[in-house]
Amino acid sequence: MASAPSPNPSASAGNPKVDPILRNALRYTVSAKEYELLHQYLLSRASAVRRRAPRPPRYESFVRSKDDYNAAAIRASLRVFFATQAGLKLWELITTKLIARGRISKPLPKTSIFQSRNLRLSFSLSFILFLHRILYRFFTRLRENLLTPDAAPFRRRNPRVTRVLISRLAPAIGASLAGFSLGLYPSDQLRVTIAIYMVTRAAEFVYNSLEDQGWFQDRPWWFGSWLLMPFAYGQLLHAFVFDRECFPQGYGDFILKRSPNYIQQRPEDYPAQLAWPDTYEIVDSLAEMAHLNWPPFTSPILFPNKETLPPSLTTIAPITDPAHPGIKPLSCAVLHPNDPSCLRTYLTFYIRVFPQFARIFALVLTGMSILRYKSFLATPISSTNALAKSILKLTLSVTGAIGSAWASICLFQHVFPRSFLPTQRFFLGGFLAGFWAFLTRRSGRSNFLYSARMSIDSLWKVGVKRGWWRGVRNGDVWLFVLSLALTNAVYDVNPKAVTGGAVRKSLSVLRGQGWVDRARAKSVVDTRDGEAEE
Repeated sequence: MASAPSPNPSASAGNPKVDPILRNALRYTVSAKEYELLHQYLLSRASAVRRRAPRPPRYESFVRSKDDYNAAAIRASLRVFFATQAGLKLWELITTKLIARGRISKPLPKTSIFQSRNLRLSFSLSFILFLHRILYRFFTRLRENLLTPDAAPFRRRNPRVTRVLISRLAPAIGASLAGFSLGLYPSDQLRVTIAIYMVTRAAEFVYNSLEDQGWFQDRPWWFGSWLLMPFAYGQLLHAFVFDRECFPQGYGDFILKRSPNYIQQRPEDYPAQLAWPDTYEIVDSLAEMAHLNWPPFTSPILFPNKETLPPSLTTIAPITDPAHPGIKPLSCAVLHPNDPSCLRTYLTFYIRVFPQFARIFALVLTGMSILRYKSFLATPISSTNALAKSILKLTLSVTGAIGSAWASICLFQHVFPRSFLPTQRFFLGGFLAGFWAFLTRRSGRSNFLYSARMSIDSLWKVGVKRGWWRGVRNGDVWLFVLSLALTNAVYDVNPKAVTGGAVRKSLSVLRGQGWVDRARAKSVVDTRDGEAEE
């Protein structure tokens, strides 16, 4: 009896059956283009896997057979989740194993996996991406449907709602409601930092859009973002002295470590059993002097039997006791006890600190210029000169700002009466120091905005501490949503106003339009509802 013919092995190999669960798992994990690359370089090289895995055309057929927009949104959100998880784990290893090596750190309290901050941050960011894509598509389709003739009765019955929903900006603003997913992350400094960052960037984009529309045509030549620095430095210096818990600690440590002429370190031959004020105790003494209306200096060398320090300032006695008798203000005896000349101390500060900052910024800017190696190869002399000018300007700006902030304390002692603006002098000193940003006004916009964000954060905390205003529950989340809406609206109206190609491409990804820069594209990318490029 003849046996039935066996099925063609080549056909079965080319068209294998795929389990529906596995098919959906692949569909929500790998796109058709990615599967083609995966099959080409990995799956086709293993015979056992090649027989079971579907060919790329067939995989594309059952992936594209249904609306792929939601699947693409899920794929993108999953990748954001796993990427942020991996990044946070890597950063945790770097900080605990490398940066904190040799230091005694407190053991972190054990928490459940659902209370993990890293996990909740990953969930928050992935949900923002997923909901933004879904809402953007929903409001886009809703707007299109309301503009059809069939929706005329609804438009007549609900004119106000219709005007809102058919607005050109309705999809952009409606999609920004996804920003409420930031509330999945616990309320702490990181969430506040994200909200402040979005607020400042949204304000920057709105300003750029207004500038493109001709709102600031008659502005003076010196007007620019560098003017943020006097106000930011003034607020930060005042908070550093009087409200240090509201001041970024890393910023303060960076300044104090590079102020050798004004922060007196413990001498090497000083007896170990005797106390010496640390850097922050010296700063606290300046705050106490301001509250005491800047008392004069009475030298213990000239008056050994007289009380030379107020009782609240005895911690700085090791610095002021051997100070030069020719010094008159007590603040000068603390800041530069060995030199009675404030001007000479200021100039010496430049001589000592300028080379340090020059080395730091030379390494940083040279490392960053590697990304522009093509311009260096094309025009090596002009590119090298431009790099040298940038290093010099940035070094002068930072050195001048720090030195002027310290020197202003001495300057005001000789210019103002003791009771004139005793505590506000620190704001005025920081304000004057901020004018050094004029040197980098053409290339330092990112630095100016960074300082402005730190100042906003510090000012808010100072206001809460002193009772000037009260915090609103989840107010940072509301600010984030509002900023995202403004950014989306500006991106719709004038894409070029959103500075930064990576920012513009990220907004396109949020909308499911792919890694596309609309400001540089010849035509706006029109992605079909059935496709969402990743």
